[in-house]
Amino acid sequence: MTHPDRLWRNPCLKWSYDVVIVGGGGHGLATAYYLAREHGITNVAVLEKGWLAGGNMARNTTIIRSNYLMDESAAIYEHAMKLWEGLSDELDYDILFSQRGVLNLAHTLGDVREGVRRVNANRLNGVDAEWLTPDQVKEFCPIVDISPDVRYPVLGATLQPRGGIAKHDHVAWAYARAADRLGVDLVQGCEVTGFVRSGGRVVGVDTNRGPIRAGAVALASAGHSSVLASLAGLRLPIQSHPLQAMVSELLEPVHPCVVMSNHVHVYVSQAHKGELVLGAGIDPFNSYAQRGSVHVVEHQLAAALELFPVFGHAHVLRTWAGIVDTSPDASPIVGPTPVPGLYVNCGWGTGGFKATPASGWVYAHTIAHGEPHALNRPFGLDRFTTGALVDEHGAAAVAH
Repeated sequence: MTHPDRLWRNPCLKWSYDVVIVGGGGHGLATAYYLAREHGITNVAVLEKGWLAGGNMARNTTIIRSNYLMDESAAIYEHAMKLWEGLSDELDYDILFSQRGVLNLAHTLGDVREGVRRVNANRLNGVDAEWLTPDQVKEFCPIVDISPDVRYPVLGATLQPRGGIAKHDHVAWAYARAADRLGVDLVQGCEVTGFVRSGGRVVGVDTNRGPIRAGAVALASAGHSSVLASLAGLRLPIQSHPLQAMVSELLEPVHPCVVMSNHVHVYVSQAHKGELVLGAGIDPFNSYAQRGSVHVVEHQLAAALELFPVFGHAHVLRTWAGIVDTSPDASPIVGPTPVPGLYVNCGWGTGGFKATPASGWVYAHTIAHGEPHALNRPFGLDRFTTGALVDEHGAAAVAH
């Protein structure tokens, strides 16, 4: 495959844009695309200090699902799922979207109650969801150990059949190509170092390639949102943590779906090339380090081996950490800020990749209209003063 850098121009920056998007990952590129396609705003620059999709977009575990408990979360993630289902055709690029199903295992009576509750809530919100017995789990994913004499026996599982995986770099390249075709400028190696303000309003950004004027500035830089916002004098209720993950060497097809277990804390899928993709917990301390912590990785491997004894023959190829923004209620912050002219999209925690299409779609609407869409209105900054939190912290199936 031709490297994507050869497929779009890297333009000389103009001095002024209608919208400047800070962050060239999945959310930033999707926002640029939907601004151009849905709202006709093409005088847009996406600024990325590294290379396009080289940050968290390159470090996630590619799982896609919409089976969230809270009504607000289910609505925006289900919108994302519907967009995912037509995205390859819309962007004219194979993103390798595979709806192989996502299992969330239950190991305790509390897990069972939470799982059944979430299945019922999902169905009420129009999200596909099923409850499986241990034998049905074994039928759906034969390599899961459901024997009763393990530390945490499988007592059942929720299943979202429409869930699955997609190839993260293909998703980013697809959005980048489509946005480029519509006239958006995609600028790599352009670091934002500050904001230009006039009369209290953000009217542009300072960069290592000079100042750029903008009608609106939209932050979409996962993991570093609070750092950027602080340059504009805005303190976000966000913490950044390393989220651990790893892959094995290439294997023959053995794992037919996505399996997640909150109790033993691991989630596993098999990528299209054949490597096992394993995710685990976050480091308990704040950090921007994109490397694995040994004790988290050890616990993750122990959990995977308990659920899948066959993995004892596999070898770890590499480990890494993505940097996740987490808000107090483990839900995103998408909308205008108290600083006029500045918008923010952050706080997705572990849900960032699966939300990519909907995140870009609602963010573009918010920027174009100057106010949130109904889908992201519940995720504004004001909820932290009104108390209208969307608390997915213990309900997101993997409670980081």
